[in-house]
Amino acid sequence: MKILITGASGLIGKELQKSFRAKGYELLLASRKPATDPLHVQWSIEDGFSKPEELEGVDVVVHLAGESVNGLRWTDDKKKAIRDSRVLGTRNVVDEISKLKQKPKVLVAASAIGFYGERGDEELTESSSIGQGFLSDVSKEWEAESRRAEDAGIRTVLLRTGIVLSKDGGALASMLLPFKMGVGGVVGSGKQWMSWISLDDEVAIINYVIENENIRGAVNAVSPNPVTNEQFTKTLGEVLYRPTFLPLPEFAVSMLFGEMGDALLLASTKVMPKRLEDAGFEFKYPDLKPAIEHAVE
Repeated sequence: MKILITGASGLIGKELQKSFRAKGYELLLASRKPATDPLHVQWSIEDGFSKPEELEGVDVVVHLAGESVNGLRWTDDKKKAIRDSRVLGTRNVVDEISKLKQKPKVLVAASAIGFYGERGDEELTESSSIGQGFLSDVSKEWEAESRRAEDAGIRTVLLRTGIVLSKDGGALASMLLPFKMGVGGVVGSGKQWMSWISLDDEVAIINYVIENENIRGAVNAVSPNPVTNEQFTKTLGEVLYRPTFLPLPEFAVSMLFGEMGDALLLASTKVMPKRLEDAGFEFKYPDLKPAIEHAVE
């Protein structure tokens, strides 16, 4: 099987490469740099593929590329980069693979639980309605571009991923230093729900949806056991053997981080992986403490 990956140098992409190579799959990696070997193809969010004919023979496309939503604040330029990297980047991937003589069998396209927005204690599944706010709006456009691949006869999976646990990147990596220094604590009320996934399970889910032809459409890539911020904080402190008594009040989050803080740190999103559970997927790390222990080892 030949698989094209965009965003292959990111946190998930690197682990995915290891997994695919272990299975003996042939890889084609999209890169901004001019291709210097047959394993790479030049691609950019703005301009697409420099030589789209090199995609002929690809069986699967895993599209992960996108500007990080993390940062100090969402300036207008940052928000434009977040949106364009997802909407325009996905548009040009779908445009090119739809034109191929031999189209890929499946497109696994990244999305995010930001689709659901702030929802309090509501339990959310793939059939839940879209939320409100910047991330929800971007997710709506992002997924709409991915769904166009279905019109071209390509099975399409929209992977709505939660907080990926890894010491090498993402939210957990940014928390480790302050927590190790004993200055970690609850954010806001601590009652907001956090929907998370171990990096190992994220990679396993991508393999699973590729291999199971009956799965298409939205799939929540999250653990079946979401936790509140207070529970997450306590668990991380226990794993690191550090106190967690310094809270970050809601007003301070809004003052320091603005809209980004409200969306990423204070929003409550309790997402359940209903479609994966119904399909029989087995999580390696369904519970938070073992997942964090594994992530930081």
